[in-house]
Amino acid sequence: MPGDAFTIRVFYPRGRGELVLRTELDWDRDLWPERVDDAAQRADFRLGSEHSYLEYKPCLRDLAGLHWSVGTNKLALRAGTNDVYPSFFSGLRGRITERVLYSSRSLGRELPLRVYLPPGYAENTLKRYPVLYMQDGQNLFFPEEAFLGREWEVDETLDRLDEMNVIDQMLVVGLDSLDRSSDYTEPGVEAYGRALSEELRPWLDGELRALTGPRNTAILGSSLGGVAAFYVAWRWPQLFGLAGCLSSTFGYQDELAARVRREGRAGRESLRLYLDSGWPRDNYEVTLSMAAALIEAGFVLGRDLVHLAYPLAKHDERSWSSRIHVPLQLFSGKLRRLEDARG
Repeated sequence: MPGDAFTIRVFYPRGRGELVLRTELDWDRDLWPERVDDAAQRADFRLGSEHSYLEYKPCLRDLAGLHWSVGTNKLALRAGTNDVYPSFFSGLRGRITERVLYSSRSLGRELPLRVYLPPGYAENTLKRYPVLYMQDGQNLFFPEEAFLGREWEVDETLDRLDEMNVIDQMLVVGLDSLDRSSDYTEPGVEAYGRALSEELRPWLDGELRALTGPRNTAILGSSLGGVAAFYVAWRWPQLFGLAGCLSSTFGYQDELAARVRREGRAGRESLRLYLDSGWPRDNYEVTLSMAAALIEAGFVLGRDLVHLAYPLAKHDERSWSSRIHVPLQLFSGKLRRLEDARG
């Protein structure tokens, strides 16, 4: 086998059948694994092709016959190892849990939340996922709960990006805002941040199959929720390594820009930030100013910091829904995670 062959590792709970591949080289032919690791519950495949990418499908053979994995064809890249966690008997869409009421000591009250679980979460129990915490959770999933009936369509967007083979699946924790004017601004955001970092995050890490560490933990919000996301990641960079701040009201009731200039980047070398806004208005000027402060503090544009401005985009759920795919790809895009694995 040539040294630049594709390496595909298929993970699936053992005892349910034998794993094979079907590929675009011959969709009617089973390809058997080069090696099966029973301890890791993994089948390793190596195959050559003259192309730099390869479409394929994991399949499961059992007494009932051949089962194709659900969803679109997978896309293997020649660079790196292609790890895949297929499901064969689940639906194409993720699931959103019922609302959970988490009792927070820091806040002295309950914190309502829902969790988006990706397709196949219940079937392929070997897979662990990065986690994204999002503010204003009531606006994320259901129009009947969202402001003015307009949801962000986060679950539909994630399912579509997964279908495109462009992201690694992730868990999304949608945190409802009961008192956003307090929780998302100073001084109340400190207690809110403690509730997330010191209470809720470790509890959810135990309840869910979550990947841990800052590279696998992101936080995102819009408007005041974007300020809260920035505050939490800046305050606890050892826990939250990625933050997305859409149309954020920097400077309304916070001193974050001054804090960035005063504290600099020390201790935040692995922190990555996404800032955006619409134009005109939509907090365009304060977002641009914050991006400039971050560059002065040592963040490198295009590597540690992404700043984008969307012409004519408005300060509303419809606009945020239309561009949420951008930070999702930056946070959990397959190329980004390939880069992380290399370095």
